[in-house]
Amino acid sequence: MIKIVLNDIQKKYIIIAVALLILVVIFFATIDKWLWSRTITIENESQDRMALSDDKSEEEEKEADVKDQSLINGIECDSAKARPFAIMHAGDLEAWPLSGIADADLVVEMPVVTNGITRYMSLYVCQEPAEIGSIRSARHDFIPLAMGFDAIFAHWGGSHYALEKLNNGIMDNVNALYLDGSVFFRKPGLPKPHDGFTTVEKLREYSERQGYRLESNFAGYKFYDQENPTEKNGKITIGYPSVYKVAYHYDFTKNLYYRLKGDKIDKDKLTSEQISAKNVVIMFAASRQIEGQYNDMDIEGEGEAIVYQNGSEIRGKWSKDKKDMKSKLFFFNQAGEEIKFVPGKIWIQVVQTNQEVSWKVE
Repeated sequence: MIKIVLNDIQKKYIIIAVALLILVVIFFATIDKWLWSRTITIENESQDRMALSDDKSEEEEKEADVKDQSLINGIECDSAKARPFAIMHAGDLEAWPLSGIADADLVVEMPVVTNGITRYMSLYVCQEPAEIGSIRSARHDFIPLAMGFDAIFAHWGGSHYALEKLNNGIMDNVNALYLDGSVFFRKPGLPKPHDGFTTVEKLREYSERQGYRLESNFAGYKFYDQENPTEKNGKITIGYPSVYKVAYHYDFTKNLYYRLKGDKIDKDKLTSEQISAKNVVIMFAASRQIEGQYNDMDIEGEGEAIVYQNGSEIRGKWSKDKKDMKSKLFFFNQAGEEIKFVPGKIWIQVVQTNQEVSWKVE
């Protein structure tokens, strides 16, 4: 056996070498641990970024699903900010049933002869039926109402009172008298003047060519966040004369007012479904005959109003600034607060002050 004898210097070098070896081992172990930790951190950061990206995508998808609310009837739709088209409809029995009126966001029915026939103005924003008609002539009383909704007014001619205002450029309008066969068309098999029709698409294309503004400036109505129907059915009866009498049956299970005309179900010709509304508004206004078949109604200023919604009757008043034809048509309760509407279709029934309106719970 060979015995190795080391002097002090050799022992010192060996100790230093061992110490350095230990330091190297510790260094590489530390580096390895740091690298492992950093790898985990990077992986976690990557997963966090992916999670945030997923969350952002989900939020973007949700935002994309949220649509704007129509300023007129509170329904969410892609075209909610579009400027409405206010289209004149016939009230004559020969033109009944009308096409596309059930898809209107809001409809105004008003007497065009004192104690006589009514006519309709329907406003379209959210829905575009295949055809709309029959289209009839304008009456001057509808003009301030259309202007109050910031609408583009579509009509087939008009009384000389109305055409005097429209031809002088009081508002953007589309007159079928000059556009028969392009923007408007006649349907065979129907008697004149009840054979005139149009579509929202045709009206929009014409309005674009004319340079009309297509985004709405209407101030908008207020709407409830949710419906709160009563648990009782009811019936509204509106005393238009003879065959023009209107009624609405309220069905609390659907929270809808189903419309009747002359005691018969009022249907849309395109769908054969009964016309219905979430809100029925009664607007009392004085009427006077001014010339032949033309009347004049006091639809500027203020008067009594009744709003039917959720199976309830709210009495109050309507108001529209006499000095500003573009002013909004307001509805207030007896406390002076602006009435909110249930999101959904609105029918405004302009009724003479001598005509009776009743509500009966069934």
